[in-house]
Amino acid sequence: MKEIVTVQVGDFANFVGSHFWNFQDELLGLAGNPSADSVFKNQDLNMDVLYRTGETQQGIPSYTPRLLSINLRGSLGSMSSRGTLYTEVASTTPDVVTWTGRVSTQASEPYKRNLFLQRLYEEEESLNMINEIRGSNNGSQSEYEDKDITECLENGVQFWTDYSKVHYHPRSLYELNGVWAHVEEFDNYGIGRDSFAWAAQGEEIGDRLRFFVEECDHIQGFQFVVDDSGGFSAVASEFLENIVDEYTNIPVLLYAVQGSGSRTNLQSRKRAVLEDLHDAVSFSRLSSYCKLIVPVGLPSLSKSKASRFLHIEDAKHYHSSAVYAAALHSISLPFRMVPVGPTADACSVSGAVDVHGVVQMLSGQGRQNMVSVLDVAMPAPALTGEQNELSLLEILQPLTPQIAEDVEDMQAIEHMTVHGALASEGHRASVGEVKDTVDAAFRCANTRPMFCHLSVALSPLPIPLPFPSIFGNNVGQHGELMSGQITNSSPKGSLDIHSIPMAARLRSSSIVLPLLESKLRNLHQFGIQRGAAGAELLRSWGFGQEELVEMEEMLSKMVAALHPPQLSSDSD
Repeated sequence: MKEIVTVQVGDFANFVGSHFWNFQDELLGLAGNPSADSVFKNQDLNMDVLYRTGETQQGIPSYTPRLLSINLRGSLGSMSSRGTLYTEVASTTPDVVTWTGRVSTQASEPYKRNLFLQRLYEEEESLNMINEIRGSNNGSQSEYEDKDITECLENGVQFWTDYSKVHYHPRSLYELNGVWAHVEEFDNYGIGRDSFAWAAQGEEIGDRLRFFVEECDHIQGFQFVVDDSGGFSAVASEFLENIVDEYTNIPVLLYAVQGSGSRTNLQSRKRAVLEDLHDAVSFSRLSSYCKLIVPVGLPSLSKSKASRFLHIEDAKHYHSSAVYAAALHSISLPFRMVPVGPTADACSVSGAVDVHGVVQMLSGQGRQNMVSVLDVAMPAPALTGEQNELSLLEILQPLTPQIAEDVEDMQAIEHMTVHGALASEGHRASVGEVKDTVDAAFRCANTRPMFCHLSVALSPLPIPLPFPSIFGNNVGQHGELMSGQITNSSPKGSLDIHSIPMAARLRSSSIVLPLLESKLRNLHQFGIQRGAAGAELLRSWGFGQEELVEMEEMLSKMVAALHPPQLSSDSD
């Protein structure tokens, strides 16, 4: 088995991660539920790739994500930093040895569980009671209805833990010392760099990561999700630098995520320069410590083509993070597929590949491009049918910002995953039908990549109860796209949609050039050239001229690698 260790750094990264782990938990529950759809019973997915087995202090077996989550203090809401499986009795009397004066304690009221978390707690208590009293099958019925819970979440999510239905290991949740969420600003690279001292906190974080790595039999890679809209990118960079030194042969696949509207709309020139420099420095630093970086996060997801069948409120991280998490789930499915033989048509999966394989595929061929674009179709259309206006390839839309459109790149490399696809009459398509449809779409396409790796799975994306109500009214119970006029205007959620077919794609292509050129231009114009408006700002962040020039050279090489070869001007 090849395990993956996931690291989530920052608030929005953990919003994305909370949805991601809810999907995994839902798959696990459906696989063991006798009344669930049969497509979830034999998924041919090895969940041990993402999860670890253990045992609680009471000797009860546990199954928890192989995860390290890093965030500010006070960012966990009602959840303890030790998770929910292990009890912890906090001391109310501080043990102060060297101070002989009076001691006062300032304590804030703990956050109360919302309706969703209260019901989870009640169900766990009821299950424990049934296990203790054998022969009893009458658990207490929760007073909270599903509709009340979904409305509560739709209007009241403050923390990523508010909608998390997953148990976490005590070593998984780490809160940074000295910086409190919602109290202090943590909105640029310099603040993150100043607040994180590796000597003080890095060793503890490193020990926690080492705990998960050392129990792996054969780790295939690190899956990093980093909040790239504030100081967390500096924390991640410091952490990654040490990871690369310690785990030299383990590839890092990094998703740099930003919530919609995370940048200031009405901003002063000073604020604009700060944000542009932050983005340039953050991208340069993060990309230098990973094998493949995937920028994820549109300025307005609600106005993008990716939301064609969705109703997104950009101001709600609860909404946008659900879409990004669904894409990450889909594109990472091949990492945990059980490998099958050449006769895959009778199987439920095809195209298994590990992190190293995807990284080599997208960054190690030809141009050595290490930046990838993430596309998604949510939900994916049926393979055939009158209601399907666009083909599967045409409906995939980018979640990566600042990319070029309608660019023909003969050297493009793609890795695509399609799962839970529907055939013409609502029936699920077989693995072979999906592969034939994608092949036919490529033959008819105006442009096609130099190489495309396709992974297919039969199991769709399950929609757990705490998923937001973001689906349009033309989306059916199983993600089918319905034609005709729908009068009801309220968006659908988990009470109406049980699962959806998905398609996601990573592209190594020159379409990412505008994003790279923008970061290179901003770094030079605002930080390096003589009289640059942000030169003093970068010095306050701890960057010297030599380090900035190295960043500029690195970005220049990335841009040069993607430029098409110039045709010779010599004439006959």
